[in-house]
Amino acid sequence: MDSSLDDLCDTEDTMEGDQLMRRVVKCASDGSIISEYYDELTWVQVRTARDKALTETDWRAVKDRTMSQAWKDYRTALRDLPQDHASANDAADNWPEPPE
Repeated sequence: MDSSLDDLCDTEDTMEGDQLMRRVVKCASDGSIISEYYDELTWVQVRTARDKALTETDWRAVKDRTMSQAWKDYRTALRDLPQDHASANDAADNWPEPPE
């Protein structure tokens, strides 16, 4: 895990005008707030999360297993996030839900 995230204690999405921003709060081990700032999501963050979600579901796509259409659609939606959304925040807001 990224050590810069070890002190992350809260995130919240908020609107700043027409732009979705991510409120980030970092805390000390005792729970006191170290810093609080607003940050836009980047495509690197979205792609990293997307790649992780795809990797976690790769086992469903092996040759000797039949993947359901729901899982195929989910994985396609993950792969299409960058081309289907104008901003990283928009992509994150429309993150596909994995099937049950």
